[in-house]
Amino acid sequence: MKAIKILLIAFVAVMSACTNPKTTAVANQAKSEVKYTCPMHPQVLEDHPGSCPICGMTLVKKSGQASEGAGISLNTVLQPVNSTVVSSVKTITPEQKEVPTTISADGYLDFDTRTFNNIASRFSGRIEKLYIKYAFQEIHQGQRIFDIYSPEMVTAQQDLLYLSKNSPAETALLNAAKQKLLLQGMTYEQVKQVIKSGKPYYSLPVYSPYEGHVHDMPHGQMGSTADTRPVTEFANNLPLAIKEGMYVQKGQTLFNVVNPHQLWAIIKIDPSDMAALKLNQPVKITLPDLPGKKISCKVNFIEPVLQNGDKTTSIRVYLDNMDHNLKVNSLLKAEIQTGRTNGLWIPRSAVIDLGRTQIVWLKQGAAYQAIQVSTGAITNNQIQVTKGLTATDTLAANAQYLTDSESFIKTESHD
Repeated sequence: MKAIKILLIAFVAVMSACTNPKTTAVANQAKSEVKYTCPMHPQVLEDHPGSCPICGMTLVKKSGQASEGAGISLNTVLQPVNSTVVSSVKTITPEQKEVPTTISADGYLDFDTRTFNNIASRFSGRIEKLYIKYAFQEIHQGQRIFDIYSPEMVTAQQDLLYLSKNSPAETALLNAAKQKLLLQGMTYEQVKQVIKSGKPYYSLPVYSPYEGHVHDMPHGQMGSTADTRPVTEFANNLPLAIKEGMYVQKGQTLFNVVNPHQLWAIIKIDPSDMAALKLNQPVKITLPDLPGKKISCKVNFIEPVLQNGDKTTSIRVYLDNMDHNLKVNSLLKAEIQTGRTNGLWIPRSAVIDLGRTQIVWLKQGAAYQAIQVSTGAITNNQIQVTKGLTATDTLAANAQYLTDSESFIKTESHD
């Protein structure tokens, strides 16, 4: 009888435990802690199976719910998606350091116009013999370039011969006649030869006073006198316009001689980089045509005006081309060292430029908040942040990954 009573008491205790509301609540809470999420949208959390309200994919059980659920509150999930994103992307922290700043720009090679020299006719006459046949032909100082018949020069030589034969004592007149021939382009040796031989030059040799490459010059006998083709437009250069048998006028420019040993690197600078640009800053130039070749030079000249239709500013870098490896009109890339800047630096991938504003994604718990920042210098793959961040902040390493291209981003200040 006593054993039966003990069994009845135990049965009543078990039935009471099953109907205890606290025990039932614990079981329901354990069931509600099972969360379902979308593989493509981790910010979606549901307590029951179903489909993602964003993309329609089947929800799956969220792994590691005991630890993850403790870090994501309901308030975090309910934040607006245009300013907050729940994610587990890689994070970085800003670095306070001093970074060498550079300007990257493109450009091209051109002739140094300071080496342009014109060969003009000092007297009128007819070209009897031409020793320069084509454009870009190399000539040297003192080289014979053409022979010319000039009635004016023949008369001046005959005057000198008459004085030397009939009035040798009139040294003043003789010196004046010699000086006239020298000023009109004859050499001292030619004048001596005229006196020695007693015969004038009917076909007078003319020698180059310069060294370099010959470029054609337009003139009246080959078309309109209003021809204004620039000297540097070398792509259209045909055989020389000056020909044997042509008549030339006193003062007419026949050739342009360019020294190829000196070139300009014309580099185009964006207006936003002009404030950091100064003379004599170091420049490193690379050319796609010459892989592996690096040229170290400096900024020699900053053009004070803007070209028509060109929004960039041009700078000039003077280059030596003694080995003739550099070719005019070749494209180049330049890195200009503008100094060192101390500040807060982050990778460029961590910033999104929205036009008038720039943002980063600041980590706040399990979510990322869109924060507006102000930036300064940019060098290589780093950008300086001047306002909006501190060295203790944590932000997404790739801001573009968290940004929906079809969304409008709402930012908040973080001073």
